[in-house]
Amino acid sequence: MMVVSDVSRALEWLRDGGAMNGGGQQSRKCRFGYPVAIQRHGVAMGFAIFIFCAVCTGGWAETSGPAGSSLQGAVKWHPGHYYALMNFMRTNPRIMAQVYRELKATPALRGLQVRYEWPELEPEEGRYDFTAIERVLAELAPQNKRLIMLLELKSFKPQVLPVPSYMATEKYEGGAFPFSSFGKDVPRGNNLKLWNPAVRDRLVALIRELGQRFNGHVYFEGIGLPETAMGQPLVPVSTRDLERQYDHLLSVQRAMRGAFPNTMTYQLVNYPREILPSFVGQMRTIGTALGGPDVFIDDPGLNYDHPHKPKGVYHFYAPLSGVVPLTPSVMQSNYENTQHDGKGRVPTIPELFSFARERLRANYIFWTRAQNYSPKVLEFMNGLPAADGPARGLNPTCPQGLRVLCGVGAGGQ
Repeated sequence: MMVVSDVSRALEWLRDGGAMNGGGQQSRKCRFGYPVAIQRHGVAMGFAIFIFCAVCTGGWAETSGPAGSSLQGAVKWHPGHYYALMNFMRTNPRIMAQVYRELKATPALRGLQVRYEWPELEPEEGRYDFTAIERVLAELAPQNKRLIMLLELKSFKPQVLPVPSYMATEKYEGGAFPFSSFGKDVPRGNNLKLWNPAVRDRLVALIRELGQRFNGHVYFEGIGLPETAMGQPLVPVSTRDLERQYDHLLSVQRAMRGAFPNTMTYQLVNYPREILPSFVGQMRTIGTALGGPDVFIDDPGLNYDHPHKPKGVYHFYAPLSGVVPLTPSVMQSNYENTQHDGKGRVPTIPELFSFARERLRANYIFWTRAQNYSPKVLEFMNGLPAADGPARGLNPTCPQGLRVLCGVGAGGQ
């Protein structure tokens, strides 16, 4: 199955994506099997049959244990609210000390979502350094808080490349391409040349190494990849490479599920709309959580609904509720306006919460720690009733759709 349906939609595809950036608590144990697969997936066409088996055990059960211990097949499942940090925060000891104090004072926050860049994790080809991840885990474990990792593969600074320096060769085509906002020719950042098989293979190698190190760590809750919007490439990209960009992204997600069989894996999805039915459908088959880089309540593109055109990504959440985890993100711009173009209004924290819970059916929400807004977020978190359970009002149910595919029944909510 092609992710991009035809050549004529390539320009509209870029137009949609170019302007967008984008203690002792209880948990449910969830068991997921992995594919027995016969797969043929190419640029022109593909066909995949996946047989999945999944079993969620019923009831809430303690999963606390020594850091780094194996869960013996249980998928870590601690839905709820997480504090999302930007890169500059985790490298500032003063800020991080304050973050850990805020976490301790806010029981509703179950942990952190932290961004890590590829060059930091693989400074030389085949040499890995996960010290930064281990440092955060060591701070979170005593508080019984958890880490959800976002592997940052898209830079919004023109001078920053999201790939290791060893990719500055012909084999990797430099590893990244500069992009701009739609309709402009000024560089806005750099995105991964995932259409290059060598780049894809090195990314898979990194993910497998991360899986060997952290899949069994009880406080390593999840790992995901950034938004699907490419931005507008400053140098035109062929239709073939555009198709391979998303084909390879799905293959990376398959590899991630295999490398992290006991850990939630997620993909932030926003644009292009043309690929969403196929792309999100294959995410469902893989077992990848659907997340988003933004909660824009009134955004025309994300809410887009036309009887004869592809729908916006927000329409894909409700049908997947209870099937895969749902993990929207509240970014700083979402606190400031209900629309990406700034033509909406300023929402309240309760409005953002209600939209993510009711419309997007969130299991997890990643709340960005943003200046001028984090005090309001913390106040709201501390007002959420403890009686609502550890997820504090979000859907705590372990996804069950894959069990239906296997025909395996299981108890539990």
